Amino acid sequence: MIIERSLAPYVVNGDDSVLHALERISANKARIVFCVSEHGRFIGAISDGDFRRWVARQSPIDLTVACSEVANRDAVTMPADSTPAAIRARFTTAIDHIPLIDEHGHLTGVAINRSDALSIGRHTVGPGHRSLLIAEIGINHNGSVDLAKRLVDLAKGSGADVVKFQLRDMEALYRGAGASSAGEDLGPQYTLDLLSRFNLPAEQLFEVFDHARDVDIDVMCTPWDAPSVDALVDYGVPALKIASADLTNHALLTHAAASGTPMILSTGMSTEEEIRETVAVMKTTGTAYAMLHCQSTYPAPFKDVNLRYLTRLAELGDCPVGYSGHERGYHVPIAAIGLGASIIEKHFTVDRSMEGNDHKVSLLPHEFTEMVQRVREVEDALGSSGPRAVSTGEMMNRVNLAKSLVAARDITPGETITADAVDIKSPGRGLQPNALSQLVGRPAGRALKAGDFFYATDLTDAVARGRDYTFRRPWGLPVRYHDIAALTADTTPDFLEFHFSYKDLELDPASIFTERLSMSYACHAPDLFQGDFLLNLAAEDDAHWERSIEELQRVIDLTRLMRQWFTTDADPVVIQSMGGFTTDAHVPADELPDMYARVEAGLKRVDDTGVRLCAQTLPPFPWYMGGQLYCNLFVRADDTAAWAAQTGRRLCLDVSHSKLAATFHEQPFSEAVELLAPHADHLHLVDATGVDGEGVQVGEGEVDWPLLAQQLDRLAPGAGFIPEIWQGHVNNGEGFWVALDRLEQWF
Repeated sequence: MIIERSLAPYVVNGDDSVLHALERISANKARIVFCVSEHGRFIGAISDGDFRRWVARQSPIDLTVACSEVANRDAVTMPADSTPAAIRARFTTAIDHIPLIDEHGHLTGVAINRSDALSIGRHTVGPGHRSLLIAEIGINHNGSVDLAKRLVDLAKGSGADVVKFQLRDMEALYRGAGASSAGEDLGPQYTLDLLSRFNLPAEQLFEVFDHARDVDIDVMCTPWDAPSVDALVDYGVPALKIASADLTNHALLTHAAASGTPMILSTGMSTEEEIRETVAVMKTTGTAYAMLHCQSTYPAPFKDVNLRYLTRLAELGDCPVGYSGHERGYHVPIAAIGLGASIIEKHFTVDRSMEGNDHKVSLLPHEFTEMVQRVREVEDALGSSGPRAVSTGEMMNRVNLAKSLVAARDITPGETITADAVDIKSPGRGLQPNALSQLVGRPAGRALKAGDFFYATDLTDAVARGRDYTFRRPWGLPVRYHDIAALTADTTPDFLEFHFSYKDLELDPASIFTERLSMSYACHAPDLFQGDFLLNLAAEDDAHWERSIEELQRVIDLTRLMRQWFTTDADPVVIQSMGGFTTDAHVPADELPDMYARVEAGLKRVDDTGVRLCAQTLPPFPWYMGGQLYCNLFVRADDTAAWAAQTGRRLCLDVSHSKLAATFHEQPFSEAVELLAPHADHLHLVDATGVDGEGVQVGEGEVDWPLLAQQLDRLAPGAGFIPEIWQGHVNNGEGFWVALDRLEQWF
């Protein structure tokens, strides 16, 4: 059990809307929020179940209703001063969050029936979350407030999540009067001499803490004595760090835990039995804690580090674990991440030659930066131990490189498919070769020509085809020149969106069309051009920039030329990914304005009369040529909307791309839509998963489609859409028909 005192993720105000409560429930992943008055008094709880029961009683459903009207006022609560044992007795299989209420009715904490996570400031620590990276400044400020502030700034710039210091009340800590070192051994004498010169008193240290708050980095501190605990708790640090030297100091541990402040305990210099004793002490307090494996020598020999003990420590501690490293370099902490560390602590300095043992085992700012980057890469690479799934990039390469079952000759409907009627050929768009035994012997449900792909529906009696659809806004189909007839055989969309390859730009529309089509059209420009050239209007290289302008102009010119083959009077939409990608990392935010200016300068060179040029919103990690890049422009909703407002240009809101971007930037997608949709003339409706799973079938990802439909009806009622399903065109457009069937209920 942990008692959570950082309540923001779990609290909504009584006059907040139910929709806001649902967003908060989705964000905190706890399946519950607690409703309080404007003065913080507890009103009730809103769980998933409470919401479903409320919905069942409503007709129609109004998500603007105040939370106070929906809250369950009979939710289980406990007094704020309840003992941990008493609280544990109230947990059930259905109740794993219990609000703690003080004598005035205020919500003061939430007891959570778990021990594998804790919150430190803005960070959640535990499995499934990014590791907490602590820059341990300690006393490496060498008694200088100015140097301490400089170290805070450098740690922030290096990517640290938290800076940590140490606080000592010398009179309370040491046995000699005035913290005298007289009569002490050489080691304590050396330490006392350093501390007499380098220890910062609380008032000066809090000045540094205030600076950390100003530069927006969380701060922690190690109290070496009870007065220091009290001072830090009064200041309001989000967590206390207990040094290895105090792991057996149960009096200090219980005193610190009594404040309810989350604690991190280092285990260096301790036996396993001592660790067990401390775990037992911590469990009686109910305070959330984590434990760090540590080798307390400076520097620690690699042979003594014993990283594999991390897994044992997790079993003993029944809590999140991490690693506090005193060895040279930063490769050992990276290995610790692979063994399950949720916290990494490394000493931090500007000069390893400065006086003091800690400097010698500290990382310099550029080294800490490297460690942060490598840790984050390893975290991404670790993934999960769940069943293996094919990634988005692999799916693209599978289509390009794998093989499919294809018809070896013409096959008529009803004919029994024999082994000699099937070949195995590239590419991998169709049924995989391992389905051959299931296919042979079945009657053909459709006519196939030699070379046609077999699909999953050929193993059933189903036949993929479109139908007439009804929507409140114009709708269309994404097409290539060669599949217009097949995709429009059973349905009549309001428009076609042509997805050009660079080879298509060389074709004369007169060689494609034989008559005018009674519909409108749009054109989607290629991203990739001959010679592995990616269009990029933000390119710094002038030659690349000039060619990007020329290629975009070719697309616009072709779009205008196609107008004679359609009956529409409206200017066609041209969808363009404007570029702004990098190969190794995202660029700093302060570089984005110049990149947007470069795009706008290029667009001013383009003649877009007679078309509606729309910049497509983009994902943070676009897939190009079977690999992943980093996209910087038209990703964040705020700067994309600002660019559209400032330039007067319009957007193509790609729902999948913008959902991925919102997830990556930890922004509710509904907020992103509010910013982007007013500037959208065109929509790509498609689902998304995670931060790079694009092109997902509607209803099989993470988009809240009912809510999105309401927002788009209000913010972009006239914008047309296509179902932008990846590989939706295969098997006679099967993916498109599934998407349109599902979208019809909301749009």
